[in-house]
Amino acid sequence: MPAFLLSPLVKWSLATLGGAMVVHWVVKEARRINEELDNAKRVRVRVTDRENRPTLRLDPHTGEYRPY
Repeated sequence: MPAFLLSPLVKWSLATLGGAMVVHWVVKEARRINEELDNAKRVRVRVTDRENRPTLRLDPHTGEYRPY
């Protein structure tokens, strides 16, 4: 039974097409993940209650900063 033969041009074309599809998928996923991380960062950075946040003061006995 003869083996299934493809010309080298067809093989290289299929390999190139497959590689391009993989690169396209990776770029799309990276953009989606970065968008999710940016949205999470925007939500986390917002501070609405500035008066009730503890401030740090230097403790003269230990030399460390502690919440006041």
